[in-house]
Amino acid sequence: MAIQWFPGHMTKARRQIEEKLKLIDCVIELIDARLPLSSRNPMIDDILQGKPRLILMNKADLADPEVTRQWIQYFKEAGTPAFPIYAATGTGVKDIPGQVKLLLKEKIDRQIAKGMIPRAMRVLIVGIPNVGKSTLINRLAGRSIALTGDRPGVTKGQQWIKVTGGEMELLDTPGILWPKFEDQNVGYRLAVTGAIKEEILNVEDIAFFAVKYFSRYYWEPMSERFDLKRRPEDFEDGDQIVTVMEDIGRKRGCIVSGGRVDLEKASSLFLRELRAGKMGRFSMEAPY
Repeated sequence: MAIQWFPGHMTKARRQIEEKLKLIDCVIELIDARLPLSSRNPMIDDILQGKPRLILMNKADLADPEVTRQWIQYFKEAGTPAFPIYAATGTGVKDIPGQVKLLLKEKIDRQIAKGMIPRAMRVLIVGIPNVGKSTLINRLAGRSIALTGDRPGVTKGQQWIKVTGGEMELLDTPGILWPKFEDQNVGYRLAVTGAIKEEILNVEDIAFFAVKYFSRYYWEPMSERFDLKRRPEDFEDGDQIVTVMEDIGRKRGCIVSGGRVDLEKASSLFLRELRAGKMGRFSMEAPY
């Protein structure tokens, strides 16, 4: 199943990015450390036309630290520097200007050799919706400039923002998702973390996808959170995953007439707790 999702403002954002590229020195690509590949727009490589790039793995404080280390090595081997941050708390944010300087060292050195005073580095920030661009910009600017929110589509336009100290100027853009997810698992991973609206996918399907994944890779934190006793023997058996969700619903009182579990209510509750970090740090995909 191909999940279609391409609102009009995202088409406009792509066009605006392409128009501004000639003004840009380098690009900061912001991704979600919990799902580094699924939160990368495959269209970005084509849109950015080879501009120098730095990958920031945001929300790293929520991700599995060992898996994050693997991803940093993965991107290094691919020729793109990457490092973890958490814009919401400021973790790693102060190091970003220095990382950008390293990325642009040759260009800056050439300007100095010609007797020029290097101007502020012009940086384009790109990323899919709800990955934390506005929060990062506010941290870098030292004040609230960009709108923030826990839902996709908060940023609607473009704006230049001066970073504290004047060494960088940032161009914010709305998040851009690609036209459709050929791999439906990409859509589900994004939905689990809240990067796409739940209206696009059924909330029970999203929660079942997450429960199956946690049953396989993070059973202990999930079982401790909901006092679960029965781990599925076959993670691909839908009935066994439903049983886990029913157990979660009973533990949280999601019961309807006849003693049945309200799976929709249990699913919503489970996703809220997962996104709030109540089941600890996790990553939804690994590189190796």
